Amino acid sequence: MDHSIEQLEGNKVKLTVAVPADEFEPAIDAAFRKLAREVRIPGFRPGKAPRRLLEARFGPEVAREHALKDGLPEFYADAVVAEDLDTIAAPEIEITAGEEAGDVEFEAVVEVRPVVHVAGYDSLRVELDYAAPDDAAITAQLDGLRERFAALSDSSEPIVDGDYAQIDLEGSVDGAPVDALSATDFLYEVGSAMVTPALDAQLRGTGPGAILEFTDALPERFGEQAGTEVAFRVLVKDAKHKVLPELTDAWVGEVTEFQTVDELRDDAAKRLDLVGRLQAQMALRDRVLEELSGLVPVEAPEALVGQEMERRLHDLLHRLEAQGLTIPQYLMATGQDQQAFLDGVRAGATQAVLADLGLRSVVADQEIEATDEELEDEVERLAERMGEKPAKVRRDFDRRGVLGAVRSDIARGKALQYLVEHATVCDRDGNELDLALPEASTDAATSQTDTATNEEESEE
Repeated sequence: MDHSIEQLEGNKVKLTVAVPADEFEPAIDAAFRKLAREVRIPGFRPGKAPRRLLEARFGPEVAREHALKDGLPEFYADAVVAEDLDTIAAPEIEITAGEEAGDVEFEAVVEVRPVVHVAGYDSLRVELDYAAPDDAAITAQLDGLRERFAALSDSSEPIVDGDYAQIDLEGSVDGAPVDALSATDFLYEVGSAMVTPALDAQLRGTGPGAILEFTDALPERFGEQAGTEVAFRVLVKDAKHKVLPELTDAWVGEVTEFQTVDELRDDAAKRLDLVGRLQAQMALRDRVLEELSGLVPVEAPEALVGQEMERRLHDLLHRLEAQGLTIPQYLMATGQDQQAFLDGVRAGATQAVLADLGLRSVVADQEIEATDEELEDEVERLAERMGEKPAKVRRDFDRRGVLGAVRSDIARGKALQYLVEHATVCDRDGNELDLALPEASTDAATSQTDTATNEEESEE
């Protein structure tokens, strides 16, 4: 098989392929075998009729037509590999010779990934929102710890957010009681909006003995029942105020591993700073990619943008299905219309495509490669995620010809790390930041007194 390429405009190439008649003959044989399985010939079992009989009955042109349809994609794929083309879209194939007999020739016009040269990537300057924790953040951290040990005491003051009301709750729809919206001696935190927003609004300013009657629509978290008008009747039986323990050395020594308030504050400051640095490091990678994408001197190919959009939408749909949600429900919950949502997905996909082209440029410019050891480590990591043995995954990757893609992914990851290490990082005021983690950061991160941030992450 002979092949050659010609560069065209718009990141496209024309691949010309010539297949000698003797090399095309196996494709014709395969077409006849396929035809034999699909037709019934008296005296022969399906798939057993000889070629000469089929050729005499249906004519040679039928098998050749099927051979061209089924065989050309394989010849095209072989030529793409031989020419080392990085195609990003389906080809437009035109047969130029051999439709009826003899050597087969065809041309395939296909779009390839553009190769770009990015200048200035080694002097990126990125801004982050990171700031060392201040007294207010540390105090809020300690208040969160006090909240965990708060006690409830009877209160005669008007109920406010943060107080607890002991109530009998009755909910009904069209006069019929709803068991899921009815409870006796329900200790309810005012302001939590655990039932409906109207319940909190009705409870504020009341006290024991109050009887409240109102209607409200169920919020979105009630799923299919969302929007249903429910009539509520509430009896306030008791009110309780949350009392936080006094922040003293004695209390700190009793409930934490520290002996003084100052020691606890120092630990809270260290852990808040650690969490802030970790979050900033994660944001730094995203900001570096954002800055890199702005240096790419070409527009993102529409074929790649479309593929990236499809991947992102598929991932989102998979995550939503795991939660029993649909995309329309997600759009409603986030307050987005469909077009604005798609525009956002397209913008993110476009930036991701440009960043990928930029990373490939850095890989080539810095001659970054993935070692065999790094490849094996990545295969083991992927195998663990897939629940398969590494040897099986490697054989499968090798059979499918994707080991090169895995190497490329590793190299681009190393290129990103190179950019992160060489970037100048500043806060919003232009002051340079050092995001290196302090020593013994692991101990700080696993301290017994959890930070508010860690609590939020565990809830998610």
